[in-house]
Amino acid sequence: MDNFKFIFFGQTVLRYRAPPTIVKQLNSIYETMKRKKKLPTMRNNLIGKITSEHSLFWGSKNESILKKHNFLTPDIMNFFKESVVHYLQWNRVKNYKYIFNSVWINEMKSGEYNPLHMHAGDVSTGLSSVMFLKIPKSYGKETTRSDAPHNGQLNIMGNSTGQFAKMGYMPGNLEPGDFFIFPYDIMHCVMPYKGKEVRRTLAMNVDVTYNFLETALQ
Repeated sequence: MDNFKFIFFGQTVLRYRAPPTIVKQLNSIYETMKRKKKLPTMRNNLIGKITSEHSLFWGSKNESILKKHNFLTPDIMNFFKESVVHYLQWNRVKNYKYIFNSVWINEMKSGEYNPLHMHAGDVSTGLSSVMFLKIPKSYGKETTRSDAPHNGQLNIMGNSTGQFAKMGYMPGNLEPGDFFIFPYDIMHCVMPYKGKEVRRTLAMNVDVTYNFLETALQ
């Protein structure tokens, strides 16, 4: 049926694919700088039950947590900027300004997980993200229902209710470079991981200020 118009009442998760060159750069920066012990740790400032959480970028005004730094290349920053602008334009956000707040790596080992949470930066409005950088061959043996695996899976929870509302999203067919952007106030988590290989992801926070009424009432 072609004769219809899409009326959007919910929040949006957009799934992008980072170019292989960007994924390669991110993995190389992380591995090199971590080996040299130059990456600030984030694990005491995040909710994740993950031993290895390290910052690649800190642009927050709150320098009591970390001093400002940037280990990212111009190519990586340009890809992030293009993705953020596309997300905001696709969602018809009006008169916006955005500032990169933080970017860090979560390297999950067996038994680690990320509890249900949402993000915030220097302001309460903005965008969170998850990019997959290294994906293990196995997430570990499932306790039950191997046909419906949950070990180490990203879960994004919808805020809308009602019988046709999308209540949750667990992305499948993941590959390195899969990149998800969604609003700060969408809850998400990673189920306990049981695999033997490293599960590596990137998270990014972008503060966004905008004309709320002009965006909401269009």
